[in-house]
Amino acid sequence: MDLVYCPRCGKLFARHFREVCNNCFQELEKDYERCVEYLRQHRGLNIQQLSDETEISIKQITRWIKEGRISLMNAPNMSYPCEMCGTLIREGHMCEGCKTKLQRDYKNAQSGKGPLHVNPDESRLGTYQKNDRPPDRKL
Repeated sequence: MDLVYCPRCGKLFARHFREVCNNCFQELEKDYERCVEYLRQHRGLNIQQLSDETEISIKQITRWIKEGRISLMNAPNMSYPCEMCGTLIREGHMCEGCKTKLQRDYKNAQSGKGPLHVNPDESRLGTYQKNDRPPDRKL
């Protein structure tokens, strides 16, 4: 049995299949139904307007979109923020610009000339090592 605190209300509960307690789960389901119904009635909304009108966070609406619970097919203005830069997108986790940058940085790191390559002389800047202690102190 895995006992954890609910991230929404702070109540201790036994986590089996859900990340929140049963009460919060039921509240989230009610919010979901309200959100979907409002979106059906007002198809032209964007995510900010939907959040403002339903008082449900953009983060939660984005989670439902990524889970596939809210479809963007019949919502032409609906999009959600890129996880890297916040640009509005309609699919995936990152916008094309961030994907390209990530791929470029990965290739540069593989070749040893990218921003992830660390000069050995600079690798210790800003950190303390075991040998940095004063000589009179024992380890």
